[in-house]
Amino acid sequence: MPFHITPLADPEPSASSRRLAWLASGDDGVPLGSAFLRLFTREGQEHLAELQLAVHGAERRQGVGSRLLKAAVGAAKTERRRSVIAQAVQGSPADLFLAARGFRQVLALTYARLPLADVDRAAIDALLELPHPGYRLTEWEGTVPDALARSFADSRRAMDDMPMEGTDFGRVVWDVERVVAAAEAIARRGELLHTVAAVDADGSVVGFSELVVAGDGSGEGQHYGTAVLPEHRGKGLAHWMKAAAVRYALERHPRLSGLCTDTAESNKPMLAVNDSLGYLPTHKSVEYQLDL
Repeated sequence: MPFHITPLADPEPSASSRRLAWLASGDDGVPLGSAFLRLFTREGQEHLAELQLAVHGAERRQGVGSRLLKAAVGAAKTERRRSVIAQAVQGSPADLFLAARGFRQVLALTYARLPLADVDRAAIDALLELPHPGYRLTEWEGTVPDALARSFADSRRAMDDMPMEGTDFGRVVWDVERVVAAAEAIARRGELLHTVAAVDADGSVVGFSELVVAGDGSGEGQHYGTAVLPEHRGKGLAHWMKAAAVRYALERHPRLSGLCTDTAESNKPMLAVNDSLGYLPTHKSVEYQLDL
């Protein structure tokens, strides 16, 4: 079947990346598939590109995906990228496609969901009442308050040793500017960002848990990240913060049906936190990497 690959331009680069895009279409102009290549531009990730590729189910096995992949990989090489990463649901056609084309599995992720209708509110309240000597929780919506901005940005290094197994993800460098830009990007999408932070006795943020909700407060909330600085781990802070996020969702957004999260299978402590709060696994995904 004859088809064409048309390169497209992404009109809105973000503060940390820009995208290239391609559309596959038949001679009649009907779209068959697409590919997006995100080129990270922030310090510490200039070597990395992220691929999203989709082909309509009825058009598979006709070379559309392979042609789109060739265009994207060629662009990644032109942009002098070292690695291309892509994610696929375990056992899906995308999983098989990537594995057959030189990508190697570097990370396994467990996705889980907390049905809010089934949450034991008394149990959540009891968790939040447990003492954590030397620490307190604080919460905010949207951009971090000025008084906490510096230590919140510094606390992002808690993600530096997050289990990434073999992924060539690089080291994300966070500063106040990037923290603010990330919050503003979520707001521009019409979504709501809520952050719970653990603060130590000297007033510094030592851990955080972020939750993003649709602007109308309906559907599913998405956990964006929960992390604690290494020197403050082992004190139940992640469990405490995530319980506070659950309480917030119940009180502030009664139309939410559930909260979703994804965790590396090797991150046993966070998997245990999710399990103890009632999150139920929904599926597994595989992170693939092509070394250029």
